Amino acid sequence: MIKITFPSKKQISTILGAVILAASVAYLTAENFRLKQGLGENAGLLASLENQVKNLAETEEKNSETLRRLVLAGESKQSELTDTVTKAIPSVVSIVISKEVPLLQVSYMNPFGNDPFFKNFGIQVPVYQQKGVEKKEVGAGSGFIVSSKGYILTNKHVVFDDSAEYTVLLSNGKQKPATVIYKDPDNDMAIIKIEGNGYPTLSLGDSNTLKAGETVVAIGNALGKFNNSVSVGVVSGIGRTIQAENTTTRSIETLNDVIQTDAAINPGNSGGPLLNLSGKAIGINVATVFGSNSIGFSVPINVLRSAINRYVK
Repeated sequence: MIKITFPSKKQISTILGAVILAASVAYLTAENFRLKQGLGENAGLLASLENQVKNLAETEEKNSETLRRLVLAGESKQSELTDTVTKAIPSVVSIVISKEVPLLQVSYMNPFGNDPFFKNFGIQVPVYQQKGVEKKEVGAGSGFIVSSKGYILTNKHVVFDDSAEYTVLLSNGKQKPATVIYKDPDNDMAIIKIEGNGYPTLSLGDSNTLKAGETVVAIGNALGKFNNSVSVGVVSGIGRTIQAENTTTRSIETLNDVIQTDAAINPGNSGGPLLNLSGKAIGINVATVFGSNSIGFSVPINVLRSAINRYVK
């Protein structure tokens, strides 16, 4: 006979306790492993975030340094421009063109004379009759002094009229009569002279070293009204060929190898200097394209050197 003996309640309780303890240990071991694994992943993520923050901080520091340098460079360039203009202005002049023009008197007369048929209609038309002459300002331009003895460079089309008189208005307000010394037949340049000595002068630069994008400054008697007007731009192109029209004579002239710039060049600026940032004249402002947005041209100074060396003392 087989005798079946059931465990006592105490034994069952002990067995259940052991099972529960084993299960708890297994669960805690697995959870501990999971937590450790998660902590390792989080640690890697945390380290990655720390590296990103560090990189951002370094980038921000570099950007701040770059910005600081750009601000300083901008301030330096602004100071350089101001110095260039300040030094150049005393050498830039306005040229006033004067000429004797007919003094007209208006009278009225019957266009049909003494014809009895029309005489009673009272028809009168104005008739202009010359009554002498008067001297009037008929134009203006710009120029710049290149010799302390009063030699001035300007455009040929500014002083083209042999019957006109030319007066130079200096930056200090003094006026001097000018004599035309030379007119370049090909490059729209002229040399005029005023009496006296000790005038402030502009140095001539090397226009062959110009590059597109280089900063330049134009100074002149804008519109014949605003002397020593300053405009700043860049060299837009070199070696251009243009056909320029003299708005007074309506004659067309072809100019080769000129400098194109977006520095504003207005009527009256003709003959004024185009300067580099060293304050040296690298061109003579000669033309602008009407109806365009900032397209002007200057004759390179190197093209004119032989004539300058020959006629300027």
